[in-house]
Amino acid sequence: MTWTTDRIPDQHGRTAVVTGANSGLGLVTAAALAHRGAHVVLAVRDPAAGRQAARRIGGTVEVRELDLASLASVRAFAARLAADHPVLDLLVNNAGVVLLGPRRTSVDGHELHLATNLLGHFALTGLLLGNLAAARAARVVSLSSITHRNAHLDFADLMGERGYRGTTAYGRSKLATTVFGVELDRRLRAAGSPVLSVLAHPGVTRTNLTPRAWEHRGRWGRVIARLGLLATQPVERGALPQLRAATDPGVRGGQFFGPARFFQTRGPVTEVRYSPEAADPVVGRRLWTAAEELTGVGYL
Repeated sequence: MTWTTDRIPDQHGRTAVVTGANSGLGLVTAAALAHRGAHVVLAVRDPAAGRQAARRIGGTVEVRELDLASLASVRAFAARLAADHPVLDLLVNNAGVVLLGPRRTSVDGHELHLATNLLGHFALTGLLLGNLAAARAARVVSLSSITHRNAHLDFADLMGERGYRGTTAYGRSKLATTVFGVELDRRLRAAGSPVLSVLAHPGVTRTNLTPRAWEHRGRWGRVIARLGLLATQPVERGALPQLRAATDPGVRGGQFFGPARFFQTRGPVTEVRYSPEAADPVVGRRLWTAAEELTGVGYL
């Protein structure tokens, strides 16, 4: 049977945090959870855009500022949220950046793809893990990408300082995100934690990340972005894998969901496999150690 949002169980009494919830996949995910009764925290870099999204969503939502590219912002957000919500049922690490222009760094000096797509979420998850463990059946959902399958982590150059290419940096950051989700599952199981770590990817989906990725190319970049959007599936369909990962009662820790057709670029939701490197426990331990050192957040 095809999995759709009609199969999302009642979410009343549950509190969910969705990063990057003001647009694209995050907005669709937050709206679906709110419409099923969840109290949804929209964790957004731009509070004004978040408030606009909240008005569109309706339901029980709140907007909180979070810049994943700033570890100070992550810590401040987590501290306030943990105090206000002692029990959290769901954390959807959805937000991300795709920047194909020159190399950029975060306020902490980290390559921007890695800072936003991995390090910010690594720190956020660690800082909220106690609140998640207080719930009866909490989940952390990490958003991967099909690009992770062709990427390779260079631990001698995690920040991409040598021969930088935006496409390579993005793929590596999504591989790192996938490695994190898999390693988090291993550590949660070993600790006997009730929290599940689940992964998802949207295939090739129509979001605002595609136009932003090409903005450095000016008018020609806008043409490329429009042509690229023709090959994508609607964002409502692209959000289904992460919604299934977040809500399907039968989900197990470590599962990975994505589209079923055309090399996982589109189609109905199915369980998919991560790349051999993403599944390698040696890579998982090595990345975990590096992430702890880079963020100053240690857990599990």
